[in-house]
Amino acid sequence: MLFNKTTGKKIMSRIIIAETHWQRLKGLMFEDPAKFNHALVFCLPRESIANATIHMLFVFFPIDVVYLDKGKKVIDIAKNLQPFSLGYSPQKPSKFFVELPAGKAKGIKIRDRLEW
Repeated sequence: MLFNKTTGKKIMSRIIIAETHWQRLKGLMFEDPAKFNHALVFCLPRESIANATIHMLFVFFPIDVVYLDKGKKVIDIAKNLQPFSLGYSPQKPSKFFVELPAGKAKGIKIRDRLEW
């Protein structure tokens, strides 16, 4: 479960963690939008802006992305990223980021602490 510890609210019941290089590389590319009913959590080897930069090539639906530091504190939020967008980089180095169905980041704010 993805949970906002700051507000005490559940964000998503189901999560999948992308820990391996292949899982991070694939992300949501070619995913069936009807099956995207979970939070996809990316665990990066170290805090970085470059490694946390994403693209939306071959992602066929809009998503929200929440970027977190090593303490799982929200440092950036990108809402409603559109299919086939070329790239988005967080404002600060990120250790984790979470891809969510569009609209699910509503209510999440910078400095909130998330847990899974």
